[in-house]
Amino acid sequence: MEKKKIATRDGFGAAIYELGKENPDIYVVDADIGKSCKTVAFRDSFPEQHINVGIAEQNCAGVAAGLATCGKIPFVATYAVFGSMRMCEMIRQEICYPRLNVKIACSHGGVTSANDGASHQCIEDLGIMRTLPNMTVIVPADYTSAKALVKRAAEWDGPVYLRFTRDAIPIIYEEESDFQIGKANVLREGNDVSLIAVGDTVAIALEAAEALSAQGVEARVLDMHTIKPLDKEEVKRCIRQTGRIITVEDHNIYNGLGSAVADIVAEQGNALLRKIGIQDQFGMSAPYERLLAMNGITAEQIVATARELLR
Repeated sequence: MEKKKIATRDGFGAAIYELGKENPDIYVVDADIGKSCKTVAFRDSFPEQHINVGIAEQNCAGVAAGLATCGKIPFVATYAVFGSMRMCEMIRQEICYPRLNVKIACSHGGVTSANDGASHQCIEDLGIMRTLPNMTVIVPADYTSAKALVKRAAEWDGPVYLRFTRDAIPIIYEEESDFQIGKANVLREGNDVSLIAVGDTVAIALEAAEALSAQGVEARVLDMHTIKPLDKEEVKRCIRQTGRIITVEDHNIYNGLGSAVADIVAEQGNALLRKIGIQDQFGMSAPYERLLAMNGITAEQIVATARELLR
């Protein structure tokens, strides 16, 4: 039976609405795309906690920084291409450098923008954001984890970058599942190979693990929802238990999850590593699944890579 699918941006919308009801210090700073970023319910219910700066993403950063200096907890809502690149200097200078309590909540991450084309398919954001000092980087794997991690981000003191999907992806977690920033969730145990995935690719990694199990290969599967701070201990456990690691991400193979895990493997040694992700190329206007397949981000490719490592 196919799992129910909901976009993680909907999880953000549900969570920010609940936070608005609970805490008058929660603010949303919109870049005039509230419908796409799912902040309309928040805007309608808490107009005094909502600021729309228009199509001026750099101003979002400045307004949010100002709110944070007054003790508010602002969430900037925009698309990932704008939140990570058009706002980059302002995030660095106005938010990260003074370590202000601002959350950058971005929809349309990775190639889930699909038919919007290469201009809106953000494949660089995680690499950019994780290089900024004081920035925490979070990518929920489904609707349930998005709701939970948005609430965790509101409790977290300091800058946070959150990435959400535009397209619907399978629900993985139960409502009562626990999430801690900086702590990976172990979704499956195995001693043959480790699959470390993030965001919309976690469901793909689980599908690959099922296929591998049918072939007698047991895969350890991690949802590494926090790219920074990375859960180094779980990566080290993968090295000890399996010695073979495959990272899977809807992001350029450079500077994202794979590179973060590779740093630890290089320090520790004793493991083989392969990275599956966007192959350092721009996307195009095409269905989401086709864009993933073009880059080898499929269960079949993960299985083939695991078999290669086992050989």
